[in-house]
Amino acid sequence: MKFNLVKYKITFFLIFNVLCNFSFSQNINYNSVGANETNNYLKDLINLKVGLVGNHTSLIQKKNGKYIHIVDSLISLKIEIKRIFSPEHGFRGTADAGELINNNIDSKTGIEIISLYGKNKKPTNNQLLGIDVLVFDIQDVGARFYTYISTLHYVMEAAAENNIKLIVLDRPNPNGHYVDGPVRKLELKSFIGMHPVPIVHGMTIGEYALMVNNEGWLNNKVKCDLEIIQMKNYNRYLNYNLPVKPSPNLPNQKSINLYPSLCLFEGTNVSIGRGTNLQFQTIGHPNWKNYYFTFTPKSMPGAKHPKHINSKCYGLDLRKHKKLSEINLKWLILAYKNSKNKTSFFLESFDKLAGTYELKKQIIGGKTEKQIKKSWIGDLEKFNAVRAKYLLYD
Repeated sequence: MKFNLVKYKITFFLIFNVLCNFSFSQNINYNSVGANETNNYLKDLINLKVGLVGNHTSLIQKKNGKYIHIVDSLISLKIEIKRIFSPEHGFRGTADAGELINNNIDSKTGIEIISLYGKNKKPTNNQLLGIDVLVFDIQDVGARFYTYISTLHYVMEAAAENNIKLIVLDRPNPNGHYVDGPVRKLELKSFIGMHPVPIVHGMTIGEYALMVNNEGWLNNKVKCDLEIIQMKNYNRYLNYNLPVKPSPNLPNQKSINLYPSLCLFEGTNVSIGRGTNLQFQTIGHPNWKNYYFTFTPKSMPGAKHPKHINSKCYGLDLRKHKKLSEINLKWLILAYKNSKNKTSFFLESFDKLAGTYELKKQIIGGKTEKQIKKSWIGDLEKFNAVRAKYLLYD
């Protein structure tokens, strides 16, 4: 029988890709997150009092495929966790966006939980008393306005000011395959835009921490003693399905991929499906009655007071839209054109989400998506030059 080398190579390539896609879609420990690399950070925690910055996404995958929370894992390894710090949405990840959270006690371990989305967003000196080292392990989604990176900023700042080492356990960025959007302007700095980066920065949270630390973005340009525990075999261009939703209104991979584009609608009078099971997978408004697709936002856990509550909204179902590798502005431009009362379309928060005053002006002025994106090129080129210095993976 004649051996067909070309056919063999093609078959091998197809099988290899199937195996890779299966591994990532099933979260097999082929692509090991930083938290799984226990041997690389356990030595820095032994006999020390640890402060853990984490939430429900702080999971380690065991050899049997099941997941264990990093708090439980470290306790089982006789590591002393003195205090837990949690970001927006709380330690269990169930609170509404923007909902203030009080300090409490973890019912399973009895460890004190300090909310960094309550009275203070930055750990205080008193809250850090007695802590020898901080460990940060939270799943990010790669968008400037997703506040876990803002929490990271304040934790880094507090660690530097109190001479405490910070260990960041790196995790994949599900939107790490592209960089896009306007770079945040200085005058629009806020908790949903702490740094001069585009909406989609294309970095893991470990890479991002290196950039914040070394670009002098912390208060008074302080630098923290920072260590990144890298992932094994990570490639930012391969799919990675998260084992749990990173926040209440990002329930699946489609919503995470659409999030950087649709979150701009949070600064408008248009609903993105909060109060339904289609969060960040649809857009709609009660007045868009020329659309056949409808949804009705209701009060529900994670969205107690959604936009247009109990009103039927008409709009677009985006669940089958192809995977985005750039920010989609067409939907935003179309929504503005559909608005009957254009003076009420944009809300006060829009400019902070955009990171610039120009995007709103461009949409009002009738600019096309292509024209708007052309205005981003110069700032994106400058950002990419900075970003390149801190990339740890291909």
